[in-house]
Amino acid sequence: MLVNEKIAIEHGLKSDEYKKICKLLKRTPNITELGIFSAMWNEHCSYKSSRIHLKKLPTKGKKVIQGPGENAGVIDIEDSDAIVFKIESHNHPSFIEPYQGAATGVGGIMRDVFTMGARPIANLNSIHFGSPQNKKTKNLLRGVVHGIGGYGNCMGVPTVGGQTSFDSSYNGNILVNAMTLGLVKKNKIFYSKAAGLNKPVIYVGSKTGRDGIHGASMASASFDDKIEEKKPTVQVGDPFTEKLLLEACLELMAGDSIIAIQDMGAAGLTSSSIEMASKGNLGIEIDLSKVPCRESNMTPYEIMLSESQERMLIILENGKEDLAKKIFDKWNLDFAVIGKTTNTKNIELFFDQKQVAKIPVNTLVENSPMYDRKWKKSKLPKKIKHDRSKLKNLKIKETLKKILSSPNICSKEWIWEQYDHTVMGDTIQKPGGDSGVIRIHGTDKAVAATVDSSATYCWAHPLTGGKQVVCETWRNLISVGAKPIAITNCLNFGSPEKEENMGEFVECVQGIGEACKYLEYPVVSGNVSFYNQTKEIGIKPTPAIGGVGLIKDYKKMITMNFKGTGNQILVIGKTEGHIDQSLFARVILNEKNGPPPEVNLFNEKNNGETLLNLIDKNYVKSAHDVSLGGIITAISKMCIKGNKGVELKIPKFLINEIEYFFAEDQGRYIIEVSLEDLKNVTKILDKNSVHYDEIGKIIDKDLIINQKTKVTIDELKSYNTNWLKEYMN
Repeated sequence: MLVNEKIAIEHGLKSDEYKKICKLLKRTPNITELGIFSAMWNEHCSYKSSRIHLKKLPTKGKKVIQGPGENAGVIDIEDSDAIVFKIESHNHPSFIEPYQGAATGVGGIMRDVFTMGARPIANLNSIHFGSPQNKKTKNLLRGVVHGIGGYGNCMGVPTVGGQTSFDSSYNGNILVNAMTLGLVKKNKIFYSKAAGLNKPVIYVGSKTGRDGIHGASMASASFDDKIEEKKPTVQVGDPFTEKLLLEACLELMAGDSIIAIQDMGAAGLTSSSIEMASKGNLGIEIDLSKVPCRESNMTPYEIMLSESQERMLIILENGKEDLAKKIFDKWNLDFAVIGKTTNTKNIELFFDQKQVAKIPVNTLVENSPMYDRKWKKSKLPKKIKHDRSKLKNLKIKETLKKILSSPNICSKEWIWEQYDHTVMGDTIQKPGGDSGVIRIHGTDKAVAATVDSSATYCWAHPLTGGKQVVCETWRNLISVGAKPIAITNCLNFGSPEKEENMGEFVECVQGIGEACKYLEYPVVSGNVSFYNQTKEIGIKPTPAIGGVGLIKDYKKMITMNFKGTGNQILVIGKTEGHIDQSLFARVILNEKNGPPPEVNLFNEKNNGETLLNLIDKNYVKSAHDVSLGGIITAISKMCIKGNKGVELKIPKFLINEIEYFFAEDQGRYIIEVSLEDLKNVTKILDKNSVHYDEIGKIIDKDLIINQKTKVTIDELKSYNTNWLKEYMN
């Protein structure tokens, strides 16, 4: 088939990119070669609009074994153990076909982790849907949740945490971000860098079909009215085959046969072979006639671009083919020697004894486009002058009821009850808390993991929002007693070709970088998802941050449920009464303008590290960070979890009780301490210059505010737990 500029543009390439390809090759590419370029040069695989900015993120640290650039990041958790983790997007496929889109997102991220030699031990997710009133929202939510549960549950990997939000900006483009953690011994980490000449290139796993062709290109395009036609580009997952693939790969990894291994994710055989060759500065020769196919008459173009799931590419040591084949035969998986490494630095493809493609590897990777796109700086919005008299007239009980039952605060039990969160027997903190916690099997150690985003803050002021979301994960880890180590990020934005969207991206990344650097909490892996928009309407900027931390002794883990009658309640961190961009402002005042709360990185670090010190000394009975909905929302959730009441008396401040209780000032935690420990606790807080308020004590039942407002625990539960169940029924 003759290739021209029109066909290149249909493949998602720009006119000047097509001309650059012809110039690099010194000829016109054939259709297979054009397909390969379109896959490798799209936004999803090449990071062409984001690379220049991602390079500025802090990626090194004492505990970092592997930063960005591999299948996943790796951190040291001592005693020769390491955690491999990453978060990835599967947004476009999940909007087109929610069950398979979400399921294959989970399958793909698990392969990223076990391709490095790690057994997956936990899954998390960050999922975002349109307004509850939108007619598509309910079915999309149901499909995505069933897809996540269907894949993770079948794999036998617990889903231990996550985040769900609703906003009209996702009406035409939902977000499904999947995160996995795996456990590996430090001396058994596998990488994707090819090495050695004439080494056999092995294809393992499922057969190749026509599902998922142009999946990566579709993920790098905006939606239009013809969205239904894109269903064939959504991959179909089979978790039972992936479970076999996991066990077969780990069995082979126990020996010394593997030189390099890479999963076939976005762009399938194309990206896996080219990335391995590029990292090893080698060439690869592949005979596509030897690729196991499940459909007849597949062309080289289709075989190279298929995104069929549950497949891996392995480079083996010479002479290890029979041993490896025996393992994959035992697990009933396809195994085929399809090529070899070469010194040509080209990707050379053959089919039916004819050469069908020959491309220098560096033209696909090092010479891929990199754009420094124009972007617009965001101004910090002016503060809103709220009518104090109106705020004073609000009834706390009615306000609290509306907040607790609002879609973004209500209990997400309906969702996580569908996930198996205790399989493997090491989950020691289930979903619904600040972080999921998994014990390292057979030890006293545990890892905590959390995932968060704050699109509202990032939309109001991207720089502040970027900082805030990193700090939110930091607080979630500290609230369970974990020392934060590193993050992974999934950066979900609209079209980078629009200056406003590109500005949101640049400044969010800047904010993330500043917070990570100050908190010594580096970025070790991640993913960028652009073009999250339908026609010209983009989503709110939604960077999702996954944080991982270590608890050296799991018996010191903290939960958020109130424990003992008579224990004292403290708010760590200062409350200034910031309600702009708060849930209270949006739900109660219907006010969507104003700046997000300020982020003070010194206070974040100081308050968090001081709280870890208190936890280490066994002074803290329960803890919960203060975020969406403010102090009263955090306390209500602690009451619900512990089935205990609280008598609250706010200190005499310049701000009224509504502002005190519903403000979203940052850097704050609610902690419970015993009366006998109170003096020691306040002494440590004073010594470390940490602001705190003593605001009440735990009682047997009822939430009592300033001796005049009473809410029963049953009322709190009904406000918080009913909305989502009723909505989904």
